[in-house]
Amino acid sequence: MEPWIYQNQVWEPPKNWDPEIYYGFVYLITNRFTDRKYVGKKFFWSKKTLPPLKGRKNKRRSVVESDWQSYYGSNKHLKEDVEKHGHEAFYREIIHLCKTKGECAYMEAKEQFERDVLLKEDYYNGIIACKIGAPTVRNLAEKNSLHSDKTVV
Repeated sequence: MEPWIYQNQVWEPPKNWDPEIYYGFVYLITNRFTDRKYVGKKFFWSKKTLPPLKGRKNKRRSVVESDWQSYYGSNKHLKEDVEKHGHEAFYREIIHLCKTKGECAYMEAKEQFERDVLLKEDYYNGIIACKIGAPTVRNLAEKNSLHSDKTVV
């Protein structure tokens, strides 16, 4: 399995790894044979629902680490190519580390539109789907100075 690369280095999660540090990331997977690419997002964490304890009615919920380390995208054609060529034929790069689910959604859509993934044949992406609330965008604008002071978001 190929490692995830971030800023030209193999990325390892920080010590004391928890959802407060990073929620997920936006990635670019590149097929080394064809140079075809896929832009997507992946969450480091998922919610797991457990049955209630004996004598209780409420289900228990916990947060567990996802399968991000072995993940190669959700696109059908990309998965077929990974199966056909093997994991070593793909370069996995983290483009953005994100602190919230909303930040992941925004940064993924931003990358997909900026790269014209639906208009170019060298991308596996077949759809751009996102649901983003204004507070997420405002928080990003304040944090990352994505917009000038004159922009009303």
